[in-house]
Amino acid sequence: MVKQLDEDVISTLADHVGWRLWQASRAWQAEFAAAMRAAGHDWFSEARAGLLGHIPRGGIRQASLIERAGVSKQAVQQLLDGLEAEGVIERAPDPHDKRGKLVRYTARGLAALSDGDRIKLDIERRYRERLGDGGFDALMTALRALDHDPVR
Repeated sequence: MVKQLDEDVISTLADHVGWRLWQASRAWQAEFAAAMRAAGHDWFSEARAGLLGHIPRGGIRQASLIERAGVSKQAVQQLLDGLEAEGVIERAPDPHDKRGKLVRYTARGLAALSDGDRIKLDIERRYRERLGDGGFDALMTALRALDHDPVR
C-alpha cells in the first residue's frame, strides 16, 4: 500500500530540470561510490565522499572544512573520526594556530584519490559513449553555463 502511494506521488510530480539534475547527480554518486568500494576502498560512502570533496589534496584547517562542508561541526567531526580510524586522513596541529588542527590525506587517502580520479574518467567515458561526443560536449557546456561560481 505504501509503495503504491509513493509511486502515485512520484508520478504526479512535475518533470523539471531540478528533478532531472538531482536524479543524474544521485545516479553518478551511487555509481562512483560502488566503483570506489569495488576498487578496494571498503570505507568509502557517499556521506564520506561529500566531506572528502571539500578537502584539498594539500590539506585544510579543520575550522575551514566545517565552514566549507555546510553541515554541523558534530557531523564533520564524526566523519573525520571515521576517516582517521580508517587511515584515510590525519589531523595534525596547525603551526599557525595552536588551537587549530590541519586535516590532510595519508598515503592511503592519496591512493584513494588517485583511484577516484581514474574512476571519474571511466564514468565520463561511459557517459560520452551513451551521449555521443556532441551530446556530451553540449551537456558539459550547459552545466558550466549553469554554474554560479564564475571562478570555475
